[in-house]
Amino acid sequence: MAVRTRFAPSPTGYLHVGGARTALFSWLYARKHGGRFVLRIEDTDLERSTQESVNAILEGMTWLGLEYDDGPLYQTHRFERYNEIIQRLLEEGLAYRCDCSQERLDRLREGQMQRKEKPRYDGHCRGRKIDAGSPHVVRFCNPDTGNIIVNDLVRGKVVFHNNELDDLVIRRTDGSPTYNLTVVVDDLDMGITTVIRGDDHLNNTPRQINILQSLGQEPPEYAHVPMILGDDGARLSKRHGAVSVMEYRRQGILPEALLNYLVRLGWSHGDQEIFPIDDMIELFDISDVNRAASSFNTDKLLWLNQHYIKNDDPARIARLLSPHMGELGIDPSVDPPLVDVVAAQQERAQSLVEMAQISAFFYQDFEEYDETAAKKHLRPVAYDPLQRMRAALESLDRWEPEALHQAVVDVSGALDLKMGKVAQPLRVAVVGRAASPGIDVTLHLVGREACLRRIDRALDFIQKRMDESAS
Repeated sequence: MAVRTRFAPSPTGYLHVGGARTALFSWLYARKHGGRFVLRIEDTDLERSTQESVNAILEGMTWLGLEYDDGPLYQTHRFERYNEIIQRLLEEGLAYRCDCSQERLDRLREGQMQRKEKPRYDGHCRGRKIDAGSPHVVRFCNPDTGNIIVNDLVRGKVVFHNNELDDLVIRRTDGSPTYNLTVVVDDLDMGITTVIRGDDHLNNTPRQINILQSLGQEPPEYAHVPMILGDDGARLSKRHGAVSVMEYRRQGILPEALLNYLVRLGWSHGDQEIFPIDDMIELFDISDVNRAASSFNTDKLLWLNQHYIKNDDPARIARLLSPHMGELGIDPSVDPPLVDVVAAQQERAQSLVEMAQISAFFYQDFEEYDETAAKKHLRPVAYDPLQRMRAALESLDRWEPEALHQAVVDVSGALDLKMGKVAQPLRVAVVGRAASPGIDVTLHLVGREACLRRIDRALDFIQKRMDESAS
């Protein structure tokens, strides 16, 4: 049988990085085994499901490049099919109607907890005749004896005892089917062979297997992957920072970097750290995923992101950088060409947001100097070198990196100074801080007019310092 996996998020919020990792594992498994990957939207929670969340999920999947072969398929379009299965279970005596009040269920639960028993429905309505027209739920008639063995692809053999499971509700009073029923029917109808999901669903698995077997069907393979923790050991949540896939996009993370990071959360292949997509497909094996939870490390993600930024085509990075420049009020279509700025900054930024921030000076004058850089480099001793550099730059015939570099060399030589004693004050004057690409590249990209204007500003700044010292 051809492999078919699925990713089945509930559209009640953004696409969480934990969900994205599950989607990635399912996608990789399907691609490695020549199978198909299905996207299913589990939107039966009518109160919490929103179209906005659906759009966020689809956007996140598209951005990550996790293309699906079938879908998106929506559970709300399949209520007729779910009711068909429920009716079949009722007719075959494998399900029954239950009209127990909430008060009775609460008393039952309280008593069980007082006796330190596992709370479970007691089967009170089994065998009772309940009018189909009266308010009721439908419960699955769970077997009372025997075990369910789950040969989990991650966790190994897991045994559940039927006498610890209760008769779960498969249709609510309002007529809507419940999660465990819809999942079973969908996986059956869609021919899902391998279910890869978070280990928070492990306790649902024996219930779903029992329903499948009651329908005369063999269950798929299951793989339950551990949760992702924050760096404090707690379950990853908003308080740890970004957890939404699209938030990482907004923070300037490349999709390939996030995928590379997610695949390494709980899985490894020797000492290899960099995994292009083709390597992931070839090397990933779900059985090698760790059973223990993994901690999210933002520093590691940024390290990977920097690697991908540094090694990517500058033209592509420029396209991705463009909206981040726009956020700073910069039109990336004006000079200098954004692709040239990227080429100059590629090794210097861990994210596209950082690249935009450290590149803003190419397009607009900065508001103030970095205090430390100005204190160190814009001193009275730098006044004469800056004056001479201004004159040299103003008189240049060609505003090219080679000519700009030579101008710095010439002024340094004329003053009998090391290049740094000239280049660093010049850099702070033009950039506003002590770090930038090579001074020749920096001057070339900033342009003659802006360079001269900013040198004048720096000379005024130094003059003011000298006047204050003299007074």
